[in-house]
This record gives sequence, C-alpha cells and structure tokens, in this order.
Amino acid sequence: MFDWSAQLLRSMPELALFLSLGLGFALGRIRFWGVDIGGTAGTLIVALLIGMIGGVTLNREVRDIAFALFIFTLGYMAGPSFFSSLNAHSLRYASFTAVQLGLLIVLVCVATVVLRLDQGTAAGLAAGSTTASAALGTAGEAIGSLPLPLARRQELQVELATTYSVAYICSLITLIVFTGQLGPKLFGLDLRREAEALLGTLGDRDDPGTPAVPGLVGRIFEIQAGSGRTVEQVETELGGECAIERLRRDGDLVPYDAETVLRPADRVLVVGSRADLLLGERVLGPETTGAGAHPLSLDSASVVITDPRYRGWTLARLHEEIPARDRHGVFVTGLSRMEHALPVRPATGLHVGDTLHLTGTPHDLETHVPRLGVRIDPTVKADLSFIALGVVAGMLLGRVTAPLGPVPLSLGIGGGCLLSGLLFGWLRARRPTFGQYHPAAAAVIKDYGLATFVAAVGLGAGPAAIDLIRRYGPALPLAAVLLTLLPALAGMWLAVRLMKLPAPLACGCVAGQQCSTPTLATVQRICGNGTPLLSYTIVYAFSAVALPLLGPLIVALAGLLR
Repeated sequence: MFDWSAQLLRSMPELALFLSLGLGFALGRIRFWGVDIGGTAGTLIVALLIGMIGGVTLNREVRDIAFALFIFTLGYMAGPSFFSSLNAHSLRYASFTAVQLGLLIVLVCVATVVLRLDQGTAAGLAAGSTTASAALGTAGEAIGSLPLPLARRQELQVELATTYSVAYICSLITLIVFTGQLGPKLFGLDLRREAEALLGTLGDRDDPGTPAVPGLVGRIFEIQAGSGRTVEQVETELGGECAIERLRRDGDLVPYDAETVLRPADRVLVVGSRADLLLGERVLGPETTGAGAHPLSLDSASVVITDPRYRGWTLARLHEEIPARDRHGVFVTGLSRMEHALPVRPATGLHVGDTLHLTGTPHDLETHVPRLGVRIDPTVKADLSFIALGVVAGMLLGRVTAPLGPVPLSLGIGGGCLLSGLLFGWLRARRPTFGQYHPAAAAVIKDYGLATFVAAVGLGAGPAAIDLIRRYGPALPLAAVLLTLLPALAGMWLAVRLMKLPAPLACGCVAGQQCSTPTLATVQRICGNGTPLLSYTIVYAFSAVALPLLGPLIVALAGLLR
C-alpha cells in the first residue's frame, strides 16, 4: 500500500500538489492552544510529509509561475497604500520596518557564525522568523543563481524550505504570545480597555465588528407633524443623515425636490439609520405601511478613492466638505484598506487606494460615486492583459544583476514582480479606467500562488528534511524564537515608549512589521474591535515591500561569512 501510494504520487505530481493544498489548508484552520498556523504553513508541512513519502518534485516552471503571480499581486494590492503612506505623518511608521530589518540582519549574521549555517539554512531562518513567505521565494531564486554545482544548489534549497517551515511555526507562536499577552504585560498595557478608549476618540459611528447595513432601514410615514415644512427641513430635523427617497400624494408617486412642501396625508419613504428614524413619528407623523406596488431598491457600491485631494482626510471631513445635497441618500457602510476592514468612525483617516463601501438608491449612487473615485465593476474580476503585462515587466526587471562578492545579486522574479506590482497598482489607482483587479480575485490569486509555490518547495525538500533537523537539533527552533522575539520587543518599545502610541496601535505595528495576519487577528480578538488595523496597514505596506528583498541579501551575506 505504501509503495503503491508513493508510485502514484510520483507518476502524478499534480495529484501531490492539490493533495498538499487541500490537506494543508484544512490543517491551517485547526487551532492549537488558541493558535491556527494558517493555510500557507499548513500546506508547507503537508508537502514536506508527502515529499518524504513519495519523493515528488514539480517542474520549476510551475513554482516560478505561481510565485510570480503571488508577488505581483502582493505588490499590486499594497501599491496604492504604500505610495499614499509616503508623507510626513505615515513615514514615521517605516521605522518599525527599519528596526525589523536591521535587527534581523544582525541576528541572522550572528546565528550564521555561531551555528555555522550555510546560505540555505540562514535564509530559511530569516524568512521563517519574519513569517514572510515572499522572502522564501526570493531567497530560493538567489540560491538558484549561485555559481555552484546543481546538486549543491538543490541541497541548499532543501535546507531553505525545511528551515523555513521549522522557523515559521516557532515564530508565529512566539509572535502571537508576545503581542497578545507577554508584550502588553511587560509594558503595563491593557489592550481591551485602551482599544475601547481609542475607538471612542474616533467618533460615534459603529465599528465594522458590527455589520453596518442592518442598521440602515427604510420606514414609511404619513405626514401630520411635518405638514407645511419642506423636504429639506424635515431631513434636517431628523439629524441630517436621513433621506426622503419617495413621496406619494393622493395615492400616486410624485416628483419632488428639497424645496417641496409636504402636505397632510402625504406618505414619504425615509431611509436612514435605525437610531435616527426613531424621531420619525415626532418629526413627520405616524409610521404606516406601504402599498407595495413600488418597492424601494437600495444598491451598494465599492468605490476606490483615486482623487489625491482626499489624502489625509477623515471620514468626518469627507462628510463635511461634500455638500448635503451632493451626498443625499448615500451612506458609508464600510471602509477597507488592502482587504482589511477599518473602523467606520468620523476620525478614521483616508488613503488613496482605500475602498469605500456605500449604500443608497441607484440614482443617488450614480450621482455621488464620481466625486470620490471609481466604482469597482463586480462583473469584471481581473484584467488579464494588465496582469500579464505586469508579470512580464517584473520578470524582465528581475533579470538585471549586480555582483556582491561571489554572489550575483539580482531582484529575481520575486523582487522584479514585486516592484512591477507596486507600479501597476499605483497606476491603477491614478488611472482606474484600465487594469481592474477585483480585490476578491486578487486575494484568491495571491493565496493560490503562494500556496502552490510553498507546496512545490515542500515536496522537493521532503526527503532531506529529517537529516537537517537531526543536524541542528533544538538550535534552529531556539534561534527562530530569538529572531522573532527581539525585533518584536524592540518594535513594542519604539511604539510605547518613544512614539507613545496606544496599546492597540502598538500591537498593530508589531504585527505589521512582520506582515503577520494571524497575529493581527489575535490582537483584534483581544481588543474587541478593529483599532489595531489603523497602524497595521501602514506598517504592513512598508514591510511587504522591504521583506522580500531580504532573501537575496541574506544569501549573499551568509556566503561571505562562511
């Protein structure tokens, strides 16, 4: 049975790939002591085990294509936020990425000398300790370009993948424990209390932890108290955030505007928040039921902010600067940045490239959306011409090399596609009439590309994984813990002591400097709201660009230190 399974996997490597993906993502969802390792790490672990059983290898082209799609998409999604963060306020958050990189390079060099690590093991330790899968890919490319025999390069890449898998798991657990428990205790922080206080400073709107759309309702009122007043007057009395969307007079729907005077027995359909409409009977008259012949149709729109004048604005300023008549009947129901939902509060800041989620009638949305940016067309998931040209540009850029000692240092496919992704994402934000890449489609391509890449690496590394673990014993896990803990400690000190950030933002910075989404999820769960995202997305944008470039650098430095 065992021999038959191994032979089947070797004869059908595509079967091994999808088996790794299926079982890996299932493993990644299992929680151990409150921690889930995620689909990427789960896929790598399963691929290593399958590789040990079957000795399966995938074509290098499969691995390179998958990694190119992943890293281009990563850059594309981060591009608008990255360039939007290049301002006096946001640039200070780049110090967390600088601390992460600086300390990590020093610590990896020390570990290389003390433990006598080769290029593959040193690069795998660095990539795993940052939980940055992109660094794994760029390091693998750098190893593949070394002037060494093919057998030795393959051996180094095996060590790279195995060390990464060991370091990733140890580092992820360390980072979650530190940001969620150990770090706040060391610095005397109360995450839950400070998160509630921070949310209060942002204003009085609902947090995205509570669905916004159910709070938006429509009610029909028969005009009595509101008789003799204009539509604009009664909307103002309702708080200015409600909109009369339909007027029925003598049984018929009639046209109206802001100056239309309401008469007794008129029936109006009002849309607004449930809290504001509690005033409806006092301002307008008794609530009643409709005839049902002309039901109101509310639509939703996701709008990418493209106008640079909105950079640095808050939701409150956006609300104040746009006249009430121009935003009549349109309600903000969500705000996301790089696929992360931000708190929908008046003081929440906006970046070019952010996505505003709006709800209103189709007519009101058509009028309002062009003032903000470009509406995402839900029927167009991805402009494949745009994406393919971006990948081509990245691959060509990655072929440019510069010597660093004996190592031909180059961006490779990873660095080249990352930079082209940043550029194409920025171009899309500036000129959104072309190159649509729907966020949902981008997320699927990014996850699939990365998972396929790590599966290919793990399958090839499986047979030699046990030898590497035996050679170093507990030294590698211990080194991974230290390489994660010390930069995280430095980042927390920088946030709390030097920059005086609230606890949720401090923990968000530490999670962002390592691009660790599982850590962010843990911190948000402890905080009880989305406030850590306010700092996480900014730091993440810088680290997502810098950390992939770490792979070739560590390979070069490890080669010089041996």
